[in-house]
Amino acid sequence: MTQLSFDRNNTGLLVVDPYNDFISEGGKIWPRIKEVAEASNCVPHMLQMLNAAREAKLRVFYAMHHRYRAGDYENWKFVAPIQRAAWHRKSFEFGTWGGEFRAEFVPQPGDVVASEHWCSSGFANTDLDLELKRHGIQRLIVIGLVAHTCIEATVRYAAELGYDVTVVKDAVADYSQEMMHAALEVNLPNYASAIVDTTEAIEAIGLTQAA
Repeated sequence: MTQLSFDRNNTGLLVVDPYNDFISEGGKIWPRIKEVAEASNCVPHMLQMLNAAREAKLRVFYAMHHRYRAGDYENWKFVAPIQRAAWHRKSFEFGTWGGEFRAEFVPQPGDVVASEHWCSSGFANTDLDLELKRHGIQRLIVIGLVAHTCIEATVRYAAELGYDVTVVKDAVADYSQEMMHAALEVNLPNYASAIVDTTEAIEAIGLTQAA
């Protein structure tokens, strides 16, 4: 296989759902993810990848899940199971700590935060595709949560839209190792051009280590 490398002019880092509820102690969903995330050092690797992208002058994009607000879903005719779960748990509730970016992942000037997605794909019913195209991005490096839902849905949609996608496998997490296996070894290889670890991804953007 050809050695992976990226052109910094057309490559962006896509960070998916770095909310406190997902990746911080005390978050509503963290207890369900903690074991798998800690086994692969997911959050430290996410931060390492983010810092490396900034050092390499890659544009950083954020694909964030809709933050629950009172009244959401109540008048919808159809609510998907994953949305019903978010409704009942009040996941990423707007105006609360759980619905805020974890401190280390707060966007910096020049970063692009796409409009919030309602289900799983960072592209569906958002302006993410528009923002990527306007910034000349053709290749994406993807990190974040959750491997078999938002990561997989976003990567699938990106492939449909013609983007070349790399997934950083130790910078994503899931609720179980079985779900990680299904996403990273069964499903995502059909859509991602490369699935690599953090060290390999950092080397491919021309750095030897993260900032």
